[in-house]
Amino acid sequence: MAALILDNTRIVSPRLLPEMELHLAQDDLPFYRMGEDELNAMGLGTPYWAFAWAGGQALGRYILDNPAVVRGRKVLDFGAGSGMVGIAAAQAGAFDVIANDIDPVAAEAMSLNANLNDVHLDIRTEDLVGDMDPAFEIVLVGDVFYDKEIADAVLPWLKMLAADNRTVLVGDPGRFYLPQMGLERIARYHSETTGLMEDTDLRNAGVWRLSDKAG
Repeated sequence: MAALILDNTRIVSPRLLPEMELHLAQDDLPFYRMGEDELNAMGLGTPYWAFAWAGGQALGRYILDNPAVVRGRKVLDFGAGSGMVGIAAAQAGAFDVIANDIDPVAAEAMSLNANLNDVHLDIRTEDLVGDMDPAFEIVLVGDVFYDKEIADAVLPWLKMLAADNRTVLVGDPGRFYLPQMGLERIARYHSETTGLMEDTDLRNAGVWRLSDKAG
């Protein structure tokens, strides 16, 4: 898996996060434009881990600009993809960062990216939805609300975490399935992403604090 990632990405810094470098897909590499059938033939799903999504960039920027939010705390980066948000938390001084994604290729990408940035991530690939582990003091959720089925599964758990006095921060450019209630916007950024995976190359991405009233 590491060879596949290295052969199909380049080391670049996301626009909002010049403090870090990531292995990301670029438009002059074949992997960038592979269709679903080609990816399936390689045993791969959609390579969400290969892109610096707008919400994740915004959330990472917020964490680096406000390190007290995570400093000395135990952090969960849920749906971590490239590990971008978790890396930002580690750079900001988090005590421990669990980076979770059910895609094993994403786990390998996170490991490569953590090493590239000289930080440690506790990488986990099991489905954590519903898990109330006390280690999840700060829960960071970037770009999860792109699909109704996923949103419906994840939101009740995030509300339970918020009701249990965990801090739940959401980074998102305002996708359709982002909750309409129970979100307090705490930051806004103009974040570059890719028109291949989004509907525009530039998104107004926000960071919200979630309450147990979200819905």
